[in-house]
Order: sequence, then structure tokens, then C-alpha cells
Amino acid sequence: MSWQCSSQKIELDYAQSQNIDFLIAQAKMLWEQRSDSTAVKNANHFLGLAYNVDQNNPEILSLYSKYLFFQGMFLEKDNKIKDSLFLKGSEISKTAVLSNLAFKQKLNNSIGDSSFKIISTLSEAPKELVPAMYWWATNKFWYLNNKAAIERINHRELLEVIMHRIISLEPEYEQGGAYRFFGVFYSRIPGVELNQSKVYFEKAITSAENYFGNKVQKSEFYYQKAEDRSSFLTQLQSVINLDASIYPEIMAENMFYQKRAKLLLKQQDTLFE
Repeated sequence: MSWQCSSQKIELDYAQSQNIDFLIAQAKMLWEQRSDSTAVKNANHFLGLAYNVDQNNPEILSLYSKYLFFQGMFLEKDNKIKDSLFLKGSEISKTAVLSNLAFKQKLNNSIGDSSFKIISTLSEAPKELVPAMYWWATNKFWYLNNKAAIERINHRELLEVIMHRIISLEPEYEQGGAYRFFGVFYSRIPGVELNQSKVYFEKAITSAENYFGNKVQKSEFYYQKAEDRSSFLTQLQSVINLDASIYPEIMAENMFYQKRAKLLLKQQDTLFE
């Protein structure tokens, strides 16, 4: 009887692993078609099914948090839906970081209260955790973006530590993502010189000139805050005039940022009241 139960468990585990592999493969295939909004939502459906089976699988956690961000950032218009996607993506990525064996070992050997230990360990996190850390902080920030400023201030240290660690390990990750993050972040934190935002946006653009998001977000956050309408208009129009298909690997993202640029141009009178 014991042998039979053990055998059945092995068969069940194998069946689940095979099913998870299938679900991940389907999600990745759909991700390659992400210029179609339906494909992204279906990809997240498959990853959600896989996540329900195994919530500690690093590949599932990494893909799911990234795809949830994409859906929230580009495809949803309802702020409540956006927030739920960003929050879920952040929590999934946080789990991926905190459950990493190397991270846990270092965390357990550090001293101080729990918050200090986590921040201290994040400041020395290994390169393998760059994706999980990036999507943890990025999803978290966009969840907080429309909340009261005090919420962003309360999370400032955590987010800064994560993104500075990413810059030290892999500064060009996600098309200069950490630089782009700080460009937006420092335009949304009271008491920070606005020039800090400009400096980081320029670093983002230099590190990934072909990624339209760096220029669109600079216009939306820095130029608008600086009340520089001329540069706002010029940069957005330059993005709209570019051919997104020239860069196939980021074509979907660039197409969505072109749509964002057009929307911002339509809203310019309201944005520069």
C-alpha cells in the first residue's frame, strides 16, 4: 500500500510538472504576439493556472509578474483593474526574491529588525535576482503612483535600494528600466530636485535609444512637471514619427508608447493648464 501511494504521488507530480511546462510554453508563445491585447490576457490566464499549481516556481513568478505589468500598463483603462494587476505582480515578484535560497541564507545571517534585514540583503542581492527585484519595485511603484504622495515616500528607501542594486548589476536591463524608473519616481516624490528626474531619463535614453518608452515617459513626467511644453510636444511628435517595426523585439512596447504619445498630445491643454 505504501509503495502504491508513493507511486501515485510520483505520477501526480510528473503530470503536474508536464502540465506546468505546457502552460508556460503556451504563455511564452502568446507573449510573442503581445501586440494583440487578447494574446497578453490569454498568456496571463495560462500563467495564472500554472501559478495556482506551483507558487514557488521561479520561471512562473518571473514571467507572470512581467506579463501582469504589461497588461496593467498598456491594456487596461480602469484604474482599479490596473492597480490590482500591479499589486499582484509586485507580490509575486517579492515572493520570488524572498524565497530565493541564496537570498534567504544571507537574510538569516544579517542583523537588525526585519525591515532593515530585507533592505540590507537587497543591497547585496545576486545578479540572478535582477528580474524579480525589477518587477517587484516597478509593479509596486505603479501601484503607488496614483496614491497619496506619503505612500510613495513610505516606500522610497525600499524602491531606491532595489533599483540602485539593479543599476550596479545590470543597468541596461529592460531597456534602461532602472534609470527610467528613477526618472518617473523623482518626478513624483516631494522634496526631490526635479533635475534628478531629468538626469535619470537622459541615462535611460542613452542606454536604450530605440525604446520609445524612455522618451514618452520623459515627456509625460519630466517635461510636464518642468512646464516645458515645447520640449514635451517636440519629443512626443518625434516618437510618433518613428517606425516601430524597425525594432522587432520591442515593437509591441514601442507601438503602445506611440499610442500613449498621441493621447498625451491630445491632452496637452489640460496637462499644461
